[in-house]
Amino acid sequence: MKAQETSGAADGTSASLRRAVGVPGAVLMGLGSILGTGVFVSLGLGAGIAGPAVVLAVALAAGVAACNGLSSAQLAARHPVSGGTYEYGYRRLTPALGFTAGWMFLCAKSASAATAALGLAGYLLSALGRDPGSTDRALLAVAAVAVLTAVVAGGITGSNRLNAIMVGTTILALAAFVAIGTPAALGTREHFTPFFSESVGLRDLLHATALMFVAYTGYGRIATLGEEVREPRRSIPRAIITALVVTLLLYAAVVTVGIGAVGADRLAAATLDTAAPLEEVARQLGHPGLAVAIVVGAVTAMVSVLLNLLLGLSRVLLAMARRGDMPRALAHIETRSASPARAVVVVGVGVGLFALTGSVATTWSFSAFTVLVYYALTNLAALQLAPEDRLYPRWISWLGLASCLGLAFWVETRFWAAGLALIGVGLLWHQGAKRLASAP
Repeated sequence: MKAQETSGAADGTSASLRRAVGVPGAVLMGLGSILGTGVFVSLGLGAGIAGPAVVLAVALAAGVAACNGLSSAQLAARHPVSGGTYEYGYRRLTPALGFTAGWMFLCAKSASAATAALGLAGYLLSALGRDPGSTDRALLAVAAVAVLTAVVAGGITGSNRLNAIMVGTTILALAAFVAIGTPAALGTREHFTPFFSESVGLRDLLHATALMFVAYTGYGRIATLGEEVREPRRSIPRAIITALVVTLLLYAAVVTVGIGAVGADRLAAATLDTAAPLEEVARQLGHPGLAVAIVVGAVTAMVSVLLNLLLGLSRVLLAMARRGDMPRALAHIETRSASPARAVVVVGVGVGLFALTGSVATTWSFSAFTVLVYYALTNLAALQLAPEDRLYPRWISWLGLASCLGLAFWVETRFWAAGLALIGVGLLWHQGAKRLASAP
């Protein structure tokens, strides 16, 4: 194995990534990507759109995520390589659709990572008693991205150790939040009445569902790390399903406590004003230690999300560079750390640029359309699997495909229009790269 890790061209472009991750580690990677921005920040965005009915949006989003997770699992088991749906699209669909999947992943998850960085900054500034204005929040977010980029560039083994600590701390903080907040939430049913207000219709529910779906999509980090997972056909499906079940249980509990304790309007306002809504809930519950625990849990969660998104993004960029869809210099793998350090740095710069917007509503909403397109292509690729390679019934992938396409255009028009424009730009780049590669 050691020879394989260090074999290849002298520049490292043909080196292989180490298979160093088992089921527990893969589950932690998934949880590290899921349990962060969705529960600590975006829940408030959904509440601002659908009111108390965001609880239903969370449940609907979980159903869509389950279909997509199962499609991702069987594809990753059949093709255990870095790159996720970018690779699946090339192998099962067409080069143009494969490129589109990779391009959408880079756009969507860079925006999601920026949201995590902004959430991290918001919770830190609130804890320090400073007004988390958009400028200070953006600058602190960019600093966080820079630090985590350096960690990921150093290699996946060290990143996994840090990730395990982050996830454990986050789960403990959320467990304390649910345990302390449940009595208060159950005693204030007026915050759930009316469940559907006159101003909330089907469009609002679907819009909120699209936003909440993004909060579940961290399981994709497991699939994009397929080249580094041991026994991928067995490990990847188990890890994805386990991560989704744990996440659903935690989200259901946290959203019920959050809405029940302060109401949907206050939760939404805290999200837009400070990007730290659960700290607002904790303070309202009147337990001094809980607010501190939530800040610690939120900070570790956002760090973990950033860590895992930088890992996943860099692996997709690595796969695209290997094929020539991105500059081939980004396919370099450092022999000593077995890390695609150049790709990691480029990804870090992109995430930092998104974070400069200073707005969690902008970054999260933009990621919703692009990630839904990405997972629509995932389901389409899963439908092309041969019967002997399929782990689950075809209707699961059909339902996932229909759900993703149906939800994608319920986000605000400016975000899906920008997403379509980016698809066009990406395809132009792809055609240009192909022409350059075929030129004598």
